[in-house]
Amino acid sequence: MRGYLDTTLRWWWIPNWLPSWCPTSQSQLKTAEDRMLRCVKSTFSRRYISISHGNQLWTLTFNCDNVKDKTPLVLLHGFGGGVGIWAHNLDELARLRPVIALDLLGFGQSSRPTFPTDPREAEDQFVEAIEQWRGKLGLEKMILVGHNLGGYLAVSYSMKYPDRIKSLVLVEPWGVPECHDTAEADHPIPVWIKALGAIIRPFNPLAGLRLVGPLGPTMVHILRPDFKRKFSSMFSDNTVSEYIYHLNVQTPSGESAFKNMTLPSGLAKRPMLPRLDQLQPAIPISIIYGSRSSIDSNSGNTIKEMRPRSHVEITTIRGAGHYVYADQPLDFNRSLLLICDQID
Repeated sequence: MRGYLDTTLRWWWIPNWLPSWCPTSQSQLKTAEDRMLRCVKSTFSRRYISISHGNQLWTLTFNCDNVKDKTPLVLLHGFGGGVGIWAHNLDELARLRPVIALDLLGFGQSSRPTFPTDPREAEDQFVEAIEQWRGKLGLEKMILVGHNLGGYLAVSYSMKYPDRIKSLVLVEPWGVPECHDTAEADHPIPVWIKALGAIIRPFNPLAGLRLVGPLGPTMVHILRPDFKRKFSSMFSDNTVSEYIYHLNVQTPSGESAFKNMTLPSGLAKRPMLPRLDQLQPAIPISIIYGSRSSIDSNSGNTIKEMRPRSHVEITTIRGAGHYVYADQPLDFNRSLLLICDQID
């Protein structure tokens, strides 16, 4: 254990100098986001919402002044994401309802503070940022939609502030299942993988992207060509991969928090299933999975079994992977709007 801590401390300096080695800046991130949103036809506002300790959350707002009889739909992106990742969905979702998308604390154009290393405290900091943000906007109730890490935080928020939740929608949520020690016994992990894991464990998940410096944009194009395909109906150039790049080579604030909340296996240190009894039965849950995703959808069935007196609805979008809202945006938008229409 001591050796691991020493190694972690030894590499702690890396994130401090890597961003200057990378061809990025806050203004370049803003420009990349502007390009992501240029195909959005709806009128919307963008602004920073100030919360405690001088932090700010970057926020897009649609229809809040025009449609006041519908519960606002609040979108929480996943790990490594930002508001621009919803480009396929914003117009349709905001057609008849207020829609608000924000960059989570530590991600996107929001402030990037230092998070506690304790996973419980890091989770609480994310959740309190969302609650302070909600208070500043004056939202009484929300339909809270979270993808990946955003889904995990949406559940955590709903446990602590149930009176603010009209409905909870989890899109390919991270951090739900427990880690079972029997899994390795059934499927032993090769020694070389364990060794590689020990080497990279001290690093943040996306440290490699910063490590290659000027080669980073090319690395995103090569390693994740699927992002360009997902948005091919909107962009024919490298708009998406450049946005993903600039999102993830800034100061790794939320990224570091996520690392401290995650086991080497990729599962959450504080999984949601054992805590689900803290979620009020009256809160309806809808879970959306992609049929081609690697995320284990069995957790959705387990949630349904654990809440026999609550509304739990599971939807599977055919032909979609983990980024279900971008893989099959028409089906995703239709499914999400149907969920909303059942509420108000």
